[in-house]
Amino acid sequence: MEETQNYIPEAEESAESADSQQAAGGILFEADQPAATAEAGEPDVETVPGAEPDLEFGGSRYDASKNPFLTRGCCGAPALHEKNNNVSQHLCSKFDTHDWIKSIPIPPYQLPLDIVEVRFKNSRKDFFRVPPDVELEVGDIVAVEASPGHDIGIVTISGELIRFQLKNKRVEPTSLDIRKVYRRARLADIEKWVSSVETESPTMFRSREIADRLGLQMKINDVEIQGDHTKAIFYYTAEDRVDFRELIKLLAEEFKVRIEMRQIGARQEASRLGGMGTCGRELCCSTWLSDFSSVSTNTARVQQLSLNPQKLAGQCGKLKCCLNYEYDTYLDAIRDFPSTDIRLKTKNGDAIHQKSDIFRQIMWYSYVSNQQNLLSIPLKNVLFIIEENKAGRIPEKLEEFANVTEQKREFDNGLGGENDLTRFDNL
Repeated sequence: MEETQNYIPEAEESAESADSQQAAGGILFEADQPAATAEAGEPDVETVPGAEPDLEFGGSRYDASKNPFLTRGCCGAPALHEKNNNVSQHLCSKFDTHDWIKSIPIPPYQLPLDIVEVRFKNSRKDFFRVPPDVELEVGDIVAVEASPGHDIGIVTISGELIRFQLKNKRVEPTSLDIRKVYRRARLADIEKWVSSVETESPTMFRSREIADRLGLQMKINDVEIQGDHTKAIFYYTAEDRVDFRELIKLLAEEFKVRIEMRQIGARQEASRLGGMGTCGRELCCSTWLSDFSSVSTNTARVQQLSLNPQKLAGQCGKLKCCLNYEYDTYLDAIRDFPSTDIRLKTKNGDAIHQKSDIFRQIMWYSYVSNQQNLLSIPLKNVLFIIEENKAGRIPEKLEEFANVTEQKREFDNGLGGENDLTRFDNL
C-alpha cells in the first residue's frame, strides 16, 4: 500500500516548524512557479481520421526505453497534428480492462453514468466525472482536474462497465470527491504532456545523484511528472524513516516544479520496475495484478511445498504472490484428510505419515520400525483404518490396504567420487 508524504516548508521557516509539520503527517514544498490551470472553451485539435500513431522512439513499441509512453498503455507517442485513436491499444496496455458488456444495450429507463476511469502512469488510475457536453470513449486523451493544475490521462473504462468498477473499488457514484474531466486534450496539452514524459527518466537519474550526495538511505524507483509540468511525484523505497527535507529543496530548485514524495513497498517497486519470473513469464504485478494480498509460509505448507526461501521468494524479496492462486483450492481439497499426527495401529506395528498427494487422494505411511519402505494408501482406506482403531479393532498389516510399496531413496548431493581421477572417463 502506497504511503504518501507531502513536504511544504517555506525557505524562511525554521527547522523547528518543519519538524512539527513532519510529525503532523507530511510536508509539502511549493515551488516559486505558479500552478497552471485548465481553461475551457478552446477548440480541439484538428485531426486526421485513420492516422497511425507516431512511433518516433526507435521503432520498438514494446521497449520502454524507446517508447516512454508504454507505461501509460500507448503503442507510441501521441501525434501533435493527427488523430490519436490508435495510440492506446489493448496489445500495448498493461493492467488492461475488457468491456464484456459493451454489446448489451442500456434499458430505456436507465440514464448513462457520467463517470469514466482514466489511466496515468503504470497502475495509477482514478475516476472522473464527465461534463454533460463532452462524450468520451475508451482511448481518448483527456485533461482532468488535479491538485494543482491539470493532468493528462487516457480513458480506460466508460459506459455501463464503470458501475461494476466503482463497486469493486468501493466508490459511491454520488461522491463529491470524484474530480471532473475538463476536456479532450488539445494540441498545447499533448505537446506539454509529451515533453513532461520525455523528462521523467533524466529526472529520476538526476534525483538519485542528489540523494546519494546527501547520503540518504533511500532508493528512488520512479518519477511521474504531471501533464501540465507543474508537479512531480517521486516514488522511493526505504527501510527506515528518511529526513529528506533538504532533498525536497534541492529537487525543487533543480526542476522548478512542485515535489511530492511517495514511499512504496518492495512489491510496488517490483511492479513498477517489471521483470521476468521463474515461470518464464512477465511478473504478474507488472502486468495485471493490482491488489497485493498477504502471503504467509502457511500458504506454502498447505500446498506441500518445500520451505526454501530461494524458491518461494520473488524478485521483490517477499513470498511470491502466485502462492495464493491455488491456496483456496488446496484448502477445499484437504478438508477430508485426517491429521498427519495420527498413527495407524496394526499388529505389525504403528505407522506414521510421510507425505500426501492431495489431488490423487493418496497418503504415504511407513512403519516406525522401518521408515525406509513407504506404503501408498488411498484416503478412503486411511479413514477406514482410523475408524477401526477408534473402535478397538487392529488390522493385521498395512500392506493389505496399500496400492504400492516404495523404497525411500537416499539423498545424493552430487559430490560422491569427486576426488576420483577416473570420474570423467565415462562421460
